[in-house]
Amino acid sequence: MPPRGPRMLRPVLVPAAPPPLPPWLAAGYSPPRRTHVLGRGRDAGRRLHVVDAGPGASGAPLVWLQHGNPTWSFLWRRVLALLPDLRCVAPDLLGFGLSDKLPRASDHGLERHADALADLFDALDPARVVLVGQDWGGPLVCALGARRPERVAGLVLGNTSVLAPARPRGTAFHRFAATPVVSDLAFRGLGFPLGALHRAQGDPASIAGDVARAYRWPLRRRADRAGPLGLARMVPTRADHPSLPALRAGEAWARAFAGPAALVWGERDPILGRALARHREALPAAAVTTTAAGHFLQEEVPEAIAAAIRDVLARA
Repeated sequence: MPPRGPRMLRPVLVPAAPPPLPPWLAAGYSPPRRTHVLGRGRDAGRRLHVVDAGPGASGAPLVWLQHGNPTWSFLWRRVLALLPDLRCVAPDLLGFGLSDKLPRASDHGLERHADALADLFDALDPARVVLVGQDWGGPLVCALGARRPERVAGLVLGNTSVLAPARPRGTAFHRFAATPVVSDLAFRGLGFPLGALHRAQGDPASIAGDVARAYRWPLRRRADRAGPLGLARMVPTRADHPSLPALRAGEAWARAFAGPAALVWGERDPILGRALARHREALPAAAVTTTAAGHFLQEEVPEAIAAAIRDVLARA
Protein backbone atom coordinates (compact mmCIF):
# COMPACT_ATOMS: atom_id res chain seq x y z
CA MET A 1 0.00 0.00 0.00
CA PRO A 2 1.26 3.54 -0.72
CA PRO A 3 2.26 5.49 2.39
CA ARG A 4 -0.25 7.91 3.86
CA GLY A 5 0.37 11.39 5.13
CA PRO A 6 1.47 14.75 3.72
CA ARG A 7 3.99 13.20 1.29
CA MET A 8 1.24 11.22 -0.50
CA LEU A 9 0.39 13.00 -3.75
CA ARG A 10 -1.69 11.73 -6.66
CA PRO A 11 0.47 10.76 -9.65
CA VAL A 12 -0.14 13.30 -12.40
CA LEU A 13 1.25 14.06 -15.84
CA VAL A 14 1.61 17.81 -16.08
CA PRO A 15 1.14 19.20 -19.61
CA ALA A 16 2.88 22.45 -18.68
CA ALA A 17 6.18 23.36 -20.34
CA PRO A 18 9.06 21.16 -19.13
CA PRO A 19 12.47 22.62 -18.25
CA PRO A 20 13.86 24.60 -21.19
CA LEU A 21 16.80 23.57 -23.34
CA PRO A 22 19.56 25.93 -24.47
CA PRO A 23 19.10 27.09 -28.09
CA TRP A 24 22.06 25.06 -29.41
CA LEU A 25 20.50 21.87 -28.01
CA ALA A 26 16.85 22.66 -28.81
CA ALA A 27 17.82 23.27 -32.45
CA GLY A 28 18.51 19.55 -32.91
CA TYR A 29 16.37 18.01 -30.18
CA SER A 30 12.75 19.06 -29.91
CA PRO A 31 10.49 16.05 -29.14
CA PRO A 32 7.26 16.56 -27.19
CA ARG A 33 8.22 16.71 -23.53
CA ARG A 34 6.35 16.89 -20.26
CA THR A 35 6.77 16.61 -16.50
CA HIS A 36 5.54 13.85 -14.21
CA VAL A 37 5.21 14.63 -10.50
CA LEU A 38 5.87 11.52 -8.44
CA GLY A 39 2.88 10.83 -6.24
CA ARG A 40 3.99 8.25 -3.71
CA GLY A 41 6.92 6.86 -1.79
CA ARG A 42 10.07 8.57 -0.59
CA ASP A 43 10.34 10.66 -3.78
CA ALA A 44 6.76 11.97 -3.78
CA GLY A 45 6.75 15.51 -5.15
CA ARG A 46 9.95 15.07 -7.17
CA ARG A 47 9.67 15.55 -10.92
CA LEU A 48 10.53 13.22 -13.78
CA HIS A 49 11.23 14.72 -17.20
CA VAL A 50 9.50 12.59 -19.85
CA VAL A 51 9.66 12.56 -23.64
CA ASP A 52 6.18 11.54 -24.81
CA ALA A 53 6.16 11.39 -28.60
CA GLY A 54 3.99 9.97 -31.36
CA PRO A 55 0.24 9.63 -31.80
CA GLY A 56 -0.21 6.03 -30.71
CA ALA A 57 -2.98 4.17 -32.51
CA SER A 58 -5.98 3.11 -30.45
CA GLY A 59 -5.14 -0.10 -28.61
CA ALA A 60 -1.51 -0.13 -29.80
CA PRO A 61 1.13 -0.79 -27.16
CA LEU A 62 3.14 2.08 -25.75
CA VAL A 63 6.91 1.81 -26.37
CA TRP A 64 8.94 2.54 -23.23
CA LEU A 65 12.54 3.57 -23.96
CA GLN A 66 14.77 3.52 -20.88
CA HIS A 67 18.27 4.97 -20.74
CA GLY A 68 21.00 3.98 -18.32
CA ASN A 69 24.26 5.45 -17.04
CA PRO A 70 25.28 8.28 -17.56
CA THR A 71 22.84 9.32 -20.29
CA TRP A 72 19.31 10.73 -20.56
CA SER A 73 16.37 10.67 -22.97
CA PHE A 74 18.49 12.47 -25.58
CA LEU A 75 20.02 9.01 -26.17
CA TRP A 76 16.83 7.85 -27.91
CA ARG A 77 16.31 10.74 -30.36
CA ARG A 78 17.48 8.83 -33.46
CA VAL A 79 15.30 5.82 -32.57
CA LEU A 80 12.32 8.12 -31.96
CA ALA A 81 12.77 9.64 -35.42
CA LEU A 82 12.31 6.18 -36.94
CA LEU A 83 9.08 5.46 -35.00
CA PRO A 84 6.92 8.55 -35.71
CA ASP A 85 3.73 6.47 -35.89
CA LEU A 86 4.16 4.92 -32.44
CA ARG A 87 3.63 6.42 -29.04
CA CYS A 88 7.04 6.32 -27.37
CA VAL A 89 7.83 7.37 -23.81
CA ALA A 90 11.43 8.02 -22.71
CA PRO A 91 11.77 9.13 -19.06
CA ASP A 92 14.88 10.62 -17.50
CA LEU A 93 15.82 8.80 -14.31
CA LEU A 94 15.95 10.81 -11.12
CA GLY A 95 19.37 12.44 -11.02
CA PHE A 96 19.75 12.47 -14.82
CA GLY A 97 18.73 14.65 -17.73
CA LEU A 98 16.08 17.20 -16.79
CA SER A 99 14.57 15.19 -13.94
CA ASP A 100 15.07 16.36 -10.37
CA LYS A 101 18.52 15.57 -9.03
CA LEU A 102 19.35 13.44 -6.02
CA PRO A 103 22.10 14.96 -3.89
CA ARG A 104 24.09 11.86 -2.86
CA ALA A 105 25.42 8.83 -4.69
CA SER A 106 23.88 6.70 -1.94
CA ASP A 107 20.43 8.04 -2.92
CA HIS A 108 20.54 5.87 -6.03
CA GLY A 109 19.26 2.32 -5.81
CA LEU A 110 17.64 -0.12 -8.22
CA GLU A 111 14.46 -0.43 -6.15
CA ARG A 112 14.17 3.33 -5.73
CA HIS A 113 14.49 4.04 -9.45
CA ALA A 114 12.08 1.20 -10.30
CA ASP A 115 9.55 2.61 -7.83
CA ALA A 116 9.73 6.02 -9.52
CA LEU A 117 9.26 4.46 -12.97
CA ALA A 118 6.31 2.41 -11.69
CA ASP A 119 4.72 5.64 -10.45
CA LEU A 120 5.03 7.10 -13.97
CA PHE A 121 3.76 3.85 -15.49
CA ASP A 122 0.62 3.95 -13.34
CA ALA A 123 -0.03 7.58 -14.28
CA LEU A 124 0.24 6.70 -17.98
CA ASP A 125 -1.86 3.57 -17.39
CA PRO A 126 -1.06 1.82 -20.70
CA ALA A 127 -3.08 -1.25 -21.60
CA ARG A 128 0.07 -2.80 -23.10
CA VAL A 129 3.71 -1.78 -23.27
CA VAL A 130 6.85 -2.85 -25.10
CA LEU A 131 9.78 -2.37 -22.73
CA VAL A 132 13.11 -1.31 -24.26
CA GLY A 133 16.25 -0.89 -22.15
CA GLN A 134 19.99 -0.32 -22.55
CA ASP A 135 22.72 -0.26 -19.88
CA TRP A 136 20.94 0.14 -16.50
CA GLY A 137 17.76 0.65 -18.50
CA GLY A 138 17.68 -3.14 -19.02
CA PRO A 139 17.44 -4.14 -15.34
CA LEU A 140 15.08 -1.24 -14.74
CA VAL A 141 12.56 -2.25 -17.41
CA CYS A 142 12.79 -5.84 -16.14
CA ALA A 143 12.07 -4.60 -12.61
CA LEU A 144 9.13 -2.68 -14.05
CA GLY A 145 7.97 -5.79 -15.90
CA ALA A 146 8.12 -7.78 -12.67
CA ARG A 147 5.90 -5.14 -11.03
CA ARG A 148 3.33 -4.93 -13.87
CA PRO A 149 3.65 -8.27 -15.73
CA GLU A 150 0.09 -8.31 -17.06
CA ARG A 151 0.74 -5.13 -19.10
CA VAL A 152 3.94 -6.18 -20.91
CA ALA A 153 3.49 -7.02 -24.60
CA GLY A 154 7.16 -7.30 -25.56
CA LEU A 155 10.77 -6.82 -24.49
CA VAL A 156 13.80 -5.41 -26.34
CA LEU A 157 17.23 -5.33 -24.68
CA GLY A 158 20.50 -3.94 -25.97
CA ASN A 159 23.98 -3.82 -24.44
CA THR A 160 22.82 -4.35 -20.92
CA SER A 161 22.99 -6.99 -18.22
CA VAL A 162 19.74 -8.13 -16.67
CA LEU A 163 21.35 -11.23 -15.17
CA ALA A 164 22.41 -11.16 -11.54
CA PRO A 165 26.07 -12.25 -11.23
CA ALA A 166 26.71 -15.57 -9.51
CA ARG A 167 29.96 -14.20 -8.04
CA PRO A 168 29.54 -10.43 -7.72
CA ARG A 169 32.83 -8.64 -8.31
CA GLY A 170 32.09 -6.01 -10.93
CA THR A 171 34.62 -4.77 -13.44
CA ALA A 172 37.68 -2.70 -12.58
CA PHE A 173 35.55 0.35 -13.45
CA HIS A 174 32.91 -0.60 -10.90
CA ARG A 175 35.42 -1.52 -8.21
CA PHE A 176 37.00 1.89 -8.75
CA ALA A 177 33.57 3.52 -8.38
CA ALA A 178 33.18 1.78 -5.03
CA THR A 179 36.45 3.26 -3.76
CA PRO A 180 35.76 6.26 -1.50
CA VAL A 181 37.29 9.70 -2.06
CA VAL A 182 39.10 9.04 -5.36
CA SER A 183 35.89 7.97 -7.11
CA ASP A 184 34.06 11.01 -5.73
CA LEU A 185 36.82 13.21 -7.07
CA ALA A 186 36.71 11.57 -10.51
CA PHE A 187 32.93 11.34 -10.93
CA ARG A 188 31.74 14.46 -9.14
CA GLY A 189 34.77 16.67 -9.41
CA LEU A 190 35.96 15.84 -12.93
CA GLY A 191 32.66 14.71 -14.44
CA PHE A 192 33.82 11.19 -15.27
CA PRO A 193 32.77 9.34 -17.42
CA LEU A 194 30.77 11.98 -19.33
CA GLY A 195 33.82 13.17 -21.24
CA ALA A 196 34.80 9.66 -22.30
CA LEU A 197 31.60 8.19 -23.78
CA HIS A 198 33.16 8.04 -27.25
CA ARG A 199 35.71 5.52 -25.94
CA ALA A 200 32.93 2.95 -25.52
CA GLN A 201 31.82 3.26 -29.14
CA GLY A 202 32.56 1.20 -32.19
CA ASP A 203 32.87 4.51 -34.03
CA PRO A 204 34.22 7.14 -31.59
CA ALA A 205 33.02 9.89 -33.93
CA SER A 206 29.43 8.89 -33.14
CA ILE A 207 29.69 10.83 -29.86
CA ALA A 208 31.53 14.05 -30.64
CA GLY A 209 30.90 17.76 -30.98
CA ASP A 210 27.42 18.91 -29.95
CA VAL A 211 26.31 15.31 -29.36
CA ALA A 212 28.98 14.85 -26.70
CA ARG A 213 28.17 18.30 -25.35
CA ALA A 214 24.46 17.35 -25.10
CA TYR A 215 25.28 14.37 -22.88
CA ARG A 216 27.37 16.56 -20.57
CA TRP A 217 24.94 19.47 -20.41
CA PRO A 218 22.39 18.21 -17.81
CA LEU A 219 25.23 17.35 -15.40
CA ARG A 220 27.38 20.43 -16.06
CA ARG A 221 27.22 21.48 -12.41
CA ARG A 222 29.34 19.56 -9.92
CA ALA A 223 26.48 19.48 -7.41
CA ASP A 224 24.31 17.55 -9.91
CA ARG A 225 26.79 14.73 -10.66
CA ALA A 226 25.85 12.21 -8.00
CA GLY A 227 23.89 10.13 -10.53
CA PRO A 228 26.71 8.58 -12.61
CA LEU A 229 28.60 7.58 -9.47
CA GLY A 230 25.42 6.29 -7.83
CA LEU A 231 24.53 4.05 -10.79
CA ALA A 232 28.12 2.82 -11.06
CA ARG A 233 27.91 1.80 -7.41
CA MET A 234 24.60 0.02 -8.08
CA VAL A 235 26.56 -2.71 -9.91
CA PRO A 236 27.08 -5.61 -7.45
CA THR A 237 30.65 -5.95 -6.25
CA ARG A 238 29.99 -8.21 -3.25
CA ALA A 239 27.64 -11.01 -2.22
CA ASP A 240 25.51 -8.80 0.05
CA HIS A 241 25.16 -5.91 -2.40
CA PRO A 242 21.73 -4.19 -2.08
CA SER A 243 21.05 -4.36 -5.84
CA LEU A 244 21.02 -8.16 -5.92
CA PRO A 245 17.44 -8.88 -4.72
CA ALA A 246 15.89 -6.58 -7.33
CA LEU A 247 18.26 -7.83 -10.02
CA ARG A 248 17.29 -11.42 -9.28
CA ALA A 249 13.58 -10.59 -9.34
CA GLY A 250 13.97 -8.83 -12.70
CA GLU A 251 16.04 -11.69 -14.10
CA ALA A 252 13.42 -14.23 -13.00
CA TRP A 253 10.72 -12.21 -14.75
CA ALA A 254 12.76 -11.88 -17.96
CA ARG A 255 13.56 -15.60 -18.07
CA ALA A 256 9.88 -16.47 -17.56
CA PHE A 257 8.52 -13.84 -19.98
CA ALA A 258 6.54 -15.71 -22.65
CA GLY A 259 5.93 -12.78 -25.01
CA PRO A 260 8.07 -11.71 -27.97
CA ALA A 261 11.57 -10.52 -27.12
CA ALA A 262 14.61 -9.27 -29.01
CA LEU A 263 18.28 -8.67 -28.28
CA VAL A 264 20.11 -5.96 -30.25
CA TRP A 265 23.83 -5.90 -29.48
CA GLY A 266 26.86 -3.82 -30.29
CA GLU A 267 29.70 -6.34 -30.28
CA ARG A 268 32.40 -3.65 -30.12
CA ASP A 269 31.18 -2.55 -26.71
CA PRO A 270 34.18 -2.83 -24.33
CA ILE A 271 31.84 -2.94 -21.32
CA LEU A 272 29.06 -5.37 -22.20
CA GLY A 273 29.85 -6.67 -25.67
CA ARG A 274 30.61 -10.14 -24.33
CA ALA A 275 27.40 -10.25 -22.26
CA LEU A 276 25.37 -11.22 -25.32
CA ALA A 277 26.21 -14.93 -24.97
CA ARG A 278 24.72 -15.09 -21.47
CA HIS A 279 21.57 -13.29 -22.60
CA ARG A 280 21.12 -15.61 -25.60
CA GLU A 281 21.13 -18.50 -23.15
CA ALA A 282 18.75 -16.79 -20.70
CA LEU A 283 16.29 -15.69 -23.43
CA PRO A 284 16.54 -18.52 -26.00
CA ALA A 285 13.38 -17.47 -27.87
CA ALA A 286 14.55 -13.87 -28.39
CA ALA A 287 15.36 -12.66 -31.90
CA VAL A 288 19.02 -11.58 -32.00
CA THR A 289 20.60 -8.78 -34.04
CA THR A 290 24.36 -8.29 -33.78
CA THR A 291 26.08 -5.13 -35.00
CA ALA A 292 29.53 -3.54 -35.04
CA ALA A 293 28.35 -0.77 -32.71
CA GLY A 294 29.69 0.04 -29.27
CA HIS A 295 27.97 0.53 -25.92
CA PHE A 296 25.63 3.39 -26.84
CA LEU A 297 24.29 1.64 -29.91
CA GLN A 298 21.43 4.13 -30.25
CA GLU A 299 23.99 6.55 -31.70
CA GLU A 300 25.36 4.05 -34.24
CA VAL A 301 22.59 1.63 -35.23
CA PRO A 302 19.20 3.22 -34.40
CA GLU A 303 17.72 1.43 -37.43
CA ALA A 304 18.46 -1.97 -35.87
CA ILE A 305 16.74 -0.99 -32.62
CA ALA A 306 13.71 0.46 -34.40
CA ALA A 307 13.44 -2.69 -36.56
CA ALA A 308 13.57 -4.91 -33.45
CA ILE A 309 10.81 -2.86 -31.80
CA ARG A 310 8.59 -3.17 -34.89
CA ASP A 311 9.30 -6.90 -35.09
CA VAL A 312 8.33 -7.39 -31.43
CA LEU A 313 5.18 -5.32 -31.98
CA ALA A 314 4.25 -7.46 -34.99
CA ARG A 315 4.72 -10.64 -32.97
CA ALA A 316 2.80 -9.19 -30.00
